[in-house]
Amino acid sequence: MQKLNDFFFLNKDITFLNFGSFGSCVKPVFEKYQQLQLEMEQEPVDFITNKGLQYLQQSREALAAYLNCNASDLVFVTNPSYAVNTVAKQMVLKEGDEILTTDIEYGACDKVWEFYCSKAGAKYVRQPVSFPIESKEQFVENFFKGLTSKTKLVFLSHITSSTALRLPVEEICKKAKQYGVLTFIDGAHAPAQVPVDLSNTDIDMYTGACHKWMMTPKGSSFMYVKKALQPLEPLVVSWGYNALFPSDSLFLDYHQMNGTRDYTAFLTLPTAIDFMKAHHWWQVASNCRTLVFANALEHCNLLGAQPLSPINEDFVAQMYSANIKTKEPELLHKTLLEKYKIQVPVMRHGHQVFLRYSINAFNTQQHLDILFDAIRDIKKQGGLIE
Repeated sequence: MQKLNDFFFLNKDITFLNFGSFGSCVKPVFEKYQQLQLEMEQEPVDFITNKGLQYLQQSREALAAYLNCNASDLVFVTNPSYAVNTVAKQMVLKEGDEILTTDIEYGACDKVWEFYCSKAGAKYVRQPVSFPIESKEQFVENFFKGLTSKTKLVFLSHITSSTALRLPVEEICKKAKQYGVLTFIDGAHAPAQVPVDLSNTDIDMYTGACHKWMMTPKGSSFMYVKKALQPLEPLVVSWGYNALFPSDSLFLDYHQMNGTRDYTAFLTLPTAIDFMKAHHWWQVASNCRTLVFANALEHCNLLGAQPLSPINEDFVAQMYSANIKTKEPELLHKTLLEKYKIQVPVMRHGHQVFLRYSINAFNTQQHLDILFDAIRDIKKQGGLIE
């Protein structure tokens, strides 16, 4: 039986611990991608205007089944930032309105909301997260201290980037609904790392990346919007607006086709989902979490950090992050990569810096041992890690 690490193209000379930033296609998915691109180049007109659209429908249906939602409530986008911009543009914000979030969100999304709030005279409320987090209940209680009568939307990561924390989005969306406040979840890191069930939650809008843990080609993500909130204004106005031959969904017309582009990355979703099913991917994810949990305290101890949360499935999945004391995070990252051949992110977040490892099917204890040995060596030399 073929080993799972044999399905990845990753350079064997690099200890790759950064699947969270950019995933890597498994070979069957990449081969399907190339096949689709070749098919498009052999008859580009028919592919882009006809056959490819049929494939797009099949791909959306496969993804909808995976996420447990209606296929007509999903559209493909190139990345979650595109979806966040689409929703932010749609929000009719007035002076004094508020968007409630945390202070541990992804920087690019912060910038989107700051831009649109600034234009409207609205406020982007970054509710502070107190570390260490003690429980989901405590997190929810502290988060809603930022809610006011002016709050128009709750925006939250499903799994955060720099701190690698799984947040209790289901509980927060349920409570937000009780207050009559809309919710939008940034699930860039979630699909295939944790189950995403869009029909059995109170989530109003959701975006996720397929090119991370679902292992599809770069530039394949999705946006989900509940029927009652559709269609949303298109970020790019194109042929779907006042379409000559409209579909039965303005949501799809407005957002599915926005000019000529290579959308073959979207079409690989059925292959990726079939691959995960064939290899029992939820068991793979469970094995990865076990490895993450087993090394979390050692990671913290080496960096002189306290765990950000309980080390359990409420808050931790296939990534783990800890504070690191360094004045030169970019140089530290470069040193880890060039000297020690380790690809691992060293991320600034406000005044803090975090070192995060990611674990997928090809990773072993040996990879984390290589990282930990490198950290010890750098600390022994002095300078880069305080």
